[in-house]
Amino acid sequence: MEKISVIGTGTMGHSIALTIAWANLPVIVYGLDDDEIQKAIEGIQNKTEMLKENQILDENKTKQIIEHIRFSKDLEAAVSEATFIIEAAPENLELKQKLFKELEQFCTKDTILASNSSSLPPTKIAQNLQYPQRVLGTHFWNPAHLLPLVEIIKGEKTEHIFIERARDLMIRINKQPILVNKEVVGFVGNRLQFALFREAQHLYETEVASIHDIDTAVQLSIGRRLGITGPFMTADLGGLDIFKSISDYTFSDLSNQETASDTINQFVHEGHLGEKSGKGYYEWEERFSKEMKQKREAELIRWLKKDAKK
Repeated sequence: MEKISVIGTGTMGHSIALTIAWANLPVIVYGLDDDEIQKAIEGIQNKTEMLKENQILDENKTKQIIEHIRFSKDLEAAVSEATFIIEAAPENLELKQKLFKELEQFCTKDTILASNSSSLPPTKIAQNLQYPQRVLGTHFWNPAHLLPLVEIIKGEKTEHIFIERARDLMIRINKQPILVNKEVVGFVGNRLQFALFREAQHLYETEVASIHDIDTAVQLSIGRRLGITGPFMTADLGGLDIFKSISDYTFSDLSNQETASDTINQFVHEGHLGEKSGKGYYEWEERFSKEMKQKREAELIRWLKKDAKK
């Protein structure tokens, strides 16, 4: 059984730790200071309370989860006995390279060093390491304790045995891993997500439809269908002759913009960053923000219950 450490106590770090503990595995979480650790503890408590309210967890299971999670401000102590380390630090290549170099001093050459980065390739993260063959990506999706997908990203020097160990662990903690064989920017999930987002920006800026109606179009059509059938299965069900025909006359008209749209650039320039600043494409008053977060979490929990019955 892998001995697991998580580096980072932020949004992804504490959620990944919760996922591991939920699967009855002990985990050590490294945080920079007491404040970071306290925020992580509160985050875990809030998430387990929500799961209890939805009859996913009971009091005994919640207690077990909390008991499985330990925190440390000492990096060496947090990872020295680990066989699998998951890094969930900020998306900064130099920071990750420095951190992985430090981690390599504290663990054996067979300890897997996995990055939760959503975009940075394992090969670049590992380029200054003595043992780059055990470095890979394990990209959890936010919120990590509710979404089942984990992308396992293979670096240029990553050996197959470490990929298999990562796959086995992801399955052990009740995740559905996919293997990304090539280090393309954004991996698989984010490329698909941002292809849709680019077209959504284009439709709005060319006044085809409003922001609300574009969101509604996704929510009430492909958003529902793709939860059951991905793009290739959807094409098979629709008929490949039809999808070929639509592709031939639609692709040339789709947006091929290489940077973010003027609207989002203007929002960012003005400090309108979405929910966290109170304004973005929508006005995020406290009541609206709470309502939408609760709706999203309730829907993800509904899917979680459905998956559990399979």
